[in-house]
Amino acid sequence: MTLTRRRFVPVLGLGAAGALSRPLFGKESMIDNAESAAPLSKIFVVRNYLLKNGTQPARLHRFLKDALLPALKQVADAPLGVFDGLIAANMPQVMTVAGFPSFGHWQAAEAKLIESPDLNKALTAWEQPEEAPYESYSERVLAVTPFSPPVAVSADGKPRIFELRIYHSPTHRQLAALNERFAGPEIAIFHRCGIFPTLYANAITGDNLPNLTYLTPFESLEAREKAWAAFAADPEWVKVRADSIEKFGQISSVIHISLWKASEYSPLR
Repeated sequence: MTLTRRRFVPVLGLGAAGALSRPLFGKESMIDNAESAAPLSKIFVVRNYLLKNGTQPARLHRFLKDALLPALKQVADAPLGVFDGLIAANMPQVMTVAGFPSFGHWQAAEAKLIESPDLNKALTAWEQPEEAPYESYSERVLAVTPFSPPVAVSADGKPRIFELRIYHSPTHRQLAALNERFAGPEIAIFHRCGIFPTLYANAITGDNLPNLTYLTPFESLEAREKAWAAFAADPEWVKVRADSIEKFGQISSVIHISLWKASEYSPLR
């Protein structure tokens, strides 16, 4: 793949921004104000790099760690996570997650990155002709829900296991019902069972729309299994789920689950 620097900045992806001004669920979008100085991220850009075994994974990590992250830190205070796939549809795979207060902040950061001589030099080295930098990538833009907490880092700095869940709903009406269920009883049940997602967001671009995405850190795979077992057996959850299906039907018809480990240099760990 030939990379055009004027339109390509790894991780962030400028190209989709102009198409993302439509309201969510018929309401004025909380993320359209490009001048907003809100400290919290209201959009997240998720990029998944599909790689092949060989030099690609190490080269990608070197580029992210030594070039992109330092450059991004200079132009934007953007929460950022870099994750290696543990269990995902394609392996090996690296996922990056970057947060911004608005589309305007996102576009401004990309414009500055595109003009960075140091980043362009690193990009040239990454694009060495002997081997492509990756096989392909996909990108999704997510709108943070009102009930999503501020993105939290690990207190002790140790890399955690992250579970990414994407819940596809058949209709936007059912996606709205899914959001309402999370904002109502479901999150409280999560917390009681040891499940503390750090991000809830509705996808604006990407595949399998409409859908809700959430990202949950766990201290270990064992902790994850214990928490989900407790959730599945929780009497309140059993009732909430039954009531939801009776009222709205199966509001999450397809669930995609993948597991990730934060890289050793990832700001979000």
